[in-house]
Amino acid sequence: MSVLAQESRGRTTPLAWLLVLGIVLAALNLRTGVTSVGPLLDQLAAGLGMTSVGTGLLTTLPVLAFASVGAITPTLARRIGEHRLLLLALVTLGVGLLVRSLAGSAPVFLLSSAVALSGGAVGNVLIPTLIKRHFPARTGIMTTVYTTALAAGTMLAAAATVPIERASGDWHIALGVWAALAAVAAIPWLALLRSEPERDTGGRDTGLRSMVKSKLAWMIAVYFGTQSMIAYIMFGWLATILTDSGYTTSEAGLILGVFTALNIPVSIAVPMIASRFRDQRPTVVGLVVFYVIGFLGLWFAPPSTAMVWVVFVAVGMGSFPLALMMLALRTRTPETTAALSAFGQSAGYLISGAGPLLVGVLREATGGWAVPYTLIFVVLAAQLLTGLYAGRNRYLEDERMAG
Repeated sequence: MSVLAQESRGRTTPLAWLLVLGIVLAALNLRTGVTSVGPLLDQLAAGLGMTSVGTGLLTTLPVLAFASVGAITPTLARRIGEHRLLLLALVTLGVGLLVRSLAGSAPVFLLSSAVALSGGAVGNVLIPTLIKRHFPARTGIMTTVYTTALAAGTMLAAAATVPIERASGDWHIALGVWAALAAVAAIPWLALLRSEPERDTGGRDTGLRSMVKSKLAWMIAVYFGTQSMIAYIMFGWLATILTDSGYTTSEAGLILGVFTALNIPVSIAVPMIASRFRDQRPTVVGLVVFYVIGFLGLWFAPPSTAMVWVVFVAVGMGSFPLALMMLALRTRTPETTAALSAFGQSAGYLISGAGPLLVGVLREATGGWAVPYTLIFVVLAAQLLTGLYAGRNRYLEDERMAG
């Protein structure tokens, strides 16, 4: 059932507002387990005796969790129920974050991180499904709300973890704070258990097997993967690009902070613009153009102008909320949205995970950034081609019927 049956007739119910609150709070938590670790990586490695293999595994865990756990989320939702599953995911996320904040050894820290990231992976797939089910007439607005909260949570954890660590003098406390935020996010979903949607216990025709056979599903998955790859490359290597150009580490950190903060207004603007049109191809092209201008500027323009080009790249990062929108816009039912969300994000994250590593290998092998930038433009070409196919006004269910 959709709680917005009444809303479609002009009224927004209290239950709908509770759903909005629940989605916002859940989205704030989906990346805290990822971005709270990076600023403290050196302290964690020293305090836990973590080897380089361990730190490498820690930075790879998000991709592994998002791809593997995300793939089985629709099956879990059919068996448990969507509201119950999201509540369980937030509890799992909170418990994992709490345990790792208390960890005294690298194996426990890695295992609890995997548990926390598994909860986030479920939320990644489930929230687009809930938006499709409960807000079918307001997909664009709710995707804006979702992606904005996701960007805000990403920036909050990245920016606040170090100040908390310095104020408390203990990285355990700095990481434990985010477990409390997950506990708060679970509260609305406790109340929403009574409004659990009816479960589709069949749904075999909307499973991952049907997605593998769909050209549209593959185009969306590759589009999602290429935009995620660019994002991971930028978050992982932008500071190094800047320091190699002559910036100090503090200056590079400031620009990286601005770049991260810009994700919030971009996450607000892009879904609002894209949802006004039935065809998203012009938006796809526009975002790629911003990317191309930004990366050409970083590659060839004077280093002193880097901030200008970083802004262009940040606007291009609007491809992330656009990719999330396509999960709902290219499907007719919540069940198909769930399957496409699981397939698109799982395959996409597997594609994206190789990006930062490949850039590092190419930079070390060539001693410069020419080859890594060439790789980025190849990825952008793939993003443009797949985005042009995925952005057309069509539905995945219609493709299957035609086939």
